[in-house]
Amino acid sequence: MGSITIMPCLDMKEGRVVKGVHFVDLKDAGDPVKNAAFYQREGADELAMLDIAATVENRTTRLEWVKAVSAVIDIPLTVGGGIAGVEDIELVLEAGADKISMNSAAVKDPNLVSAAAERFGTERVTVAIDARRNQEMPSGFELVVSGGTTAVGKDAVAWASECQGLGAGVILPTSMDGDGTQEGYDLEFTKAISDAVEVPVVASGGAGRLEHFYEAVVQGGAQILLAASVFHYRILSIREVKGYLKSQGLQVSV
Repeated sequence: MGSITIMPCLDMKEGRVVKGVHFVDLKDAGDPVKNAAFYQREGADELAMLDIAATVENRTTRLEWVKAVSAVIDIPLTVGGGIAGVEDIELVLEAGADKISMNSAAVKDPNLVSAAAERFGTERVTVAIDARRNQEMPSGFELVVSGGTTAVGKDAVAWASECQGLGAGVILPTSMDGDGTQEGYDLEFTKAISDAVEVPVVASGGAGRLEHFYEAVVQGGAQILLAASVFHYRILSIREVKGYLKSQGLQVSV
């Protein structure tokens, strides 16, 4: 395993960073440009920006947000939310994103994953997978789309494996059961995904304490650690997280 990547996430709505619990009860968490610049100074390795209302509101990602954020950072920026086709991806990359993340669109049209990988390179294509527990699924996790509002009746872990085969370079699983709770990543879900694929897996949803980041790597098999609330509300700093991981014998960039 190489160096562990720390990735703050800006969940965007109406031009502001927001954060909720279980994808609802959103609260304001500041200005995206100020947050992005702050996180880069703090030592973030990458940054994610997710337009959380785009798919539900049936529109594309706000390109001006991408331009504004990418202008103040030089770490890789992954942008997701409202990406419905190759043209959307092209526009988002032109606006300054280094990678794109797709979720509902990939479920609707899996060929979009392979088309994006062929055209832009697998390293630029992340597939985000939202899931919730459902014992009727072989893995125990069911895929959900549209910002967690719609269950698909498909096994989330099998879908991750399928996405890797289609050309996804990174898998970003979020368990709705853990999102925003600060009670720890859903290690069972993260591990199920990391066991099923060979590409890097992002741990997402629920980080609240230093131990949670360590557990995501050692028990969950994640290489990229995404967090939002703990960073936005300055509960933990990126430096603290990196220092802790290093003290536990994990490799992090300084």
